[in-house]
Amino acid sequence: MLENLLNNHNLPYPDTIHPIIVHFVIAMVLFAFVCDVIGYFTSNYRLFEVSWWNMFFATISIFIAVIFGQFEAGLAQPYNAAQPVLNLHTLLGWSLAGILAAITAWRYVIHCRTPEKISVYYLAASLLLTVLVGIQVYFGDELVWVYGLHTVPVVEAIKEGLL
Repeated sequence: MLENLLNNHNLPYPDTIHPIIVHFVIAMVLFAFVCDVIGYFTSNYRLFEVSWWNMFFATISIFIAVIFGQFEAGLAQPYNAAQPVLNLHTLLGWSLAGILAAITAWRYVIHCRTPEKISVYYLAASLLLTVLVGIQVYFGDELVWVYGLHTVPVVEAIKEGLL
Protein backbone atom coordinates (compact mmCIF):
# COMPACT_ATOMS: atom_id res chain seq x y z
CA MET A 1 0.00 0.00 0.00
CA LEU A 2 2.85 2.40 0.81
CA GLU A 3 4.29 1.74 -2.65
CA ASN A 4 1.14 3.25 -4.19
CA LEU A 5 1.85 6.52 -2.37
CA LEU A 6 5.43 6.81 -3.62
CA ASN A 7 6.43 8.47 -6.89
CA ASN A 8 9.14 7.43 -9.36
CA HIS A 9 11.79 8.82 -6.94
CA ASN A 10 10.39 6.54 -4.20
CA LEU A 11 9.14 9.56 -2.26
CA PRO A 12 5.66 10.67 -1.10
CA TYR A 13 6.42 14.21 -2.38
CA PRO A 14 7.82 15.47 -5.71
CA ASP A 15 11.56 15.46 -4.93
CA THR A 16 14.05 15.08 -2.07
CA ILE A 17 13.82 17.75 0.64
CA HIS A 18 16.98 16.79 2.55
CA PRO A 19 19.42 18.30 0.00
CA ILE A 20 17.44 21.54 -0.16
CA ILE A 21 17.66 22.08 3.58
CA VAL A 22 21.21 20.82 3.84
CA HIS A 23 22.43 23.31 1.23
CA PHE A 24 21.24 26.12 3.50
CA VAL A 25 23.21 24.59 6.38
CA ILE A 26 26.34 24.29 4.24
CA ALA A 27 26.06 27.87 3.04
CA MET A 28 25.39 29.27 6.52
CA VAL A 29 28.29 27.41 8.16
CA LEU A 30 30.73 28.40 5.42
CA PHE A 31 29.55 32.00 5.39
CA ALA A 32 29.78 32.21 9.19
CA PHE A 33 33.37 30.99 9.02
CA VAL A 34 34.26 33.50 6.30
CA CYS A 35 32.64 36.33 8.28
CA ASP A 36 34.56 35.34 11.41
CA VAL A 37 37.89 35.16 9.60
CA ILE A 38 37.40 38.50 7.86
CA GLY A 39 36.09 40.05 11.08
CA TYR A 40 39.05 38.69 13.04
CA PHE A 41 41.65 40.13 10.65
CA THR A 42 39.89 43.44 9.94
CA SER A 43 38.43 44.05 13.43
CA ASN A 44 35.05 44.54 11.80
CA TYR A 45 32.96 43.30 14.71
CA ARG A 46 29.70 43.64 12.76
CA LEU A 47 30.72 40.53 10.84
CA PHE A 48 30.71 38.63 14.13
CA GLU A 49 27.02 39.43 14.46
CA VAL A 50 26.39 38.06 10.97
CA SER A 51 28.38 34.95 11.86
CA TRP A 52 26.44 34.39 15.07
CA TRP A 53 23.05 34.49 13.35
CA ASN A 54 24.23 32.20 10.56
CA MET A 55 25.42 29.65 13.12
CA PHE A 56 22.15 29.96 15.06
CA PHE A 57 19.97 29.24 12.02
CA ALA A 58 22.36 26.58 10.71
CA THR A 59 22.01 24.73 14.01
CA ILE A 60 18.23 24.69 13.78
CA SER A 61 18.34 23.74 10.11
CA ILE A 62 20.78 20.85 10.49
CA PHE A 63 18.41 18.98 12.77
CA ILE A 64 15.60 19.42 10.24
CA ALA A 65 17.98 18.25 7.48
CA VAL A 66 19.03 15.18 9.46
CA ILE A 67 15.41 14.21 10.16
CA PHE A 68 14.50 14.48 6.47
CA GLY A 69 17.71 12.65 5.61
CA GLN A 70 16.77 9.75 7.88
CA PHE A 71 13.26 9.60 6.40
CA GLU A 72 14.47 9.77 2.80
CA ALA A 73 17.31 7.29 3.41
CA GLY A 74 14.74 4.78 4.62
CA LEU A 75 12.62 5.29 1.53
CA ALA A 76 15.66 5.00 -0.75
CA GLN A 77 15.93 1.25 -0.05
CA PRO A 78 19.70 1.44 -0.43
CA TYR A 79 21.33 -1.53 -2.10
CA ASN A 80 24.41 -3.27 -0.68
CA ALA A 81 27.05 -1.20 -2.51
CA ALA A 82 25.53 2.10 -1.30
CA GLN A 83 24.91 1.02 2.29
CA PRO A 84 28.42 1.67 3.74
CA VAL A 85 28.52 5.20 2.33
CA LEU A 86 24.98 5.86 3.53
CA ASN A 87 25.86 4.59 7.01
CA LEU A 88 28.93 6.83 7.15
CA HIS A 89 26.93 9.80 5.85
CA THR A 90 24.27 9.18 8.50
CA LEU A 91 26.79 8.85 11.32
CA LEU A 92 28.63 11.99 10.28
CA GLY A 93 25.31 13.85 9.84
CA TRP A 94 24.20 13.15 13.40
CA SER A 95 27.71 13.90 14.66
CA LEU A 96 27.78 17.19 12.78
CA ALA A 97 24.44 18.15 14.30
CA GLY A 98 25.93 17.70 17.77
CA ILE A 99 29.23 19.36 16.88
CA LEU A 100 27.46 22.31 15.26
CA ALA A 101 25.19 22.70 18.29
CA ALA A 102 28.21 22.68 20.63
CA ILE A 103 30.17 25.19 18.55
CA THR A 104 27.09 27.39 18.27
CA ALA A 105 26.66 27.28 22.05
CA TRP A 106 30.29 28.35 22.37
CA ARG A 107 29.63 31.08 19.80
CA TYR A 108 26.65 32.24 21.87
CA VAL A 109 28.81 32.59 24.96
CA ILE A 110 31.35 34.59 22.94
CA HIS A 111 28.53 36.66 21.47
CA CYS A 112 27.21 37.50 24.95
CA ARG A 113 30.53 38.11 26.70
CA THR A 114 32.71 39.75 24.05
CA PRO A 115 30.64 40.53 20.96
CA GLU A 116 33.44 42.59 19.42
CA LYS A 117 36.08 39.84 19.32
CA ILE A 118 36.57 36.09 18.98
CA SER A 119 39.43 33.83 19.91
CA VAL A 120 41.78 32.03 17.60
CA TYR A 121 40.67 28.80 19.32
CA TYR A 122 37.10 29.40 18.19
CA LEU A 123 38.37 30.05 14.66
CA ALA A 124 40.25 26.73 14.77
CA ALA A 125 37.11 24.89 15.89
CA SER A 126 35.14 26.64 13.19
CA LEU A 127 37.73 25.60 10.60
CA LEU A 128 37.45 22.00 11.79
CA LEU A 129 33.66 22.25 11.46
CA THR A 130 34.08 23.60 7.92
CA VAL A 131 36.34 20.68 6.99
CA LEU A 132 33.86 18.17 8.43
CA VAL A 133 31.06 19.82 6.44
CA GLY A 134 33.18 19.44 3.31
CA ILE A 135 33.70 15.74 4.01
CA GLN A 136 29.97 15.30 4.58
CA VAL A 137 29.24 17.04 1.27
CA TYR A 138 31.54 14.56 -0.45
CA PHE A 139 29.65 11.57 0.97
CA GLY A 140 26.27 13.12 0.13
CA ASP A 141 27.39 13.79 -3.44
CA GLU A 142 28.63 10.22 -3.70
CA LEU A 143 25.23 8.88 -2.65
CA VAL A 144 23.51 10.83 -5.41
CA TRP A 145 26.04 10.97 -8.24
CA VAL A 146 27.72 7.57 -7.82
CA TYR A 147 25.03 5.40 -6.23
CA GLY A 148 22.01 7.26 -7.62
CA LEU A 149 19.80 7.11 -4.55
CA HIS A 150 16.35 8.53 -5.31
CA THR A 151 17.10 8.76 -9.04
CA VAL A 152 14.52 7.25 -11.34
CA PRO A 153 16.78 4.59 -12.96
CA VAL A 154 18.04 3.30 -9.60
CA VAL A 155 14.53 3.30 -8.06
CA GLU A 156 13.28 1.31 -11.07
CA ALA A 157 16.20 -1.14 -10.83
CA ILE A 158 15.51 -1.69 -7.12
CA LYS A 159 11.80 -2.28 -7.78
CA GLU A 160 12.67 -4.80 -10.50
CA GLY A 161 15.07 -6.58 -8.17
CA LEU A 162 18.15 -5.78 -10.23
CA LEU A 163 19.99 -4.17 -7.31
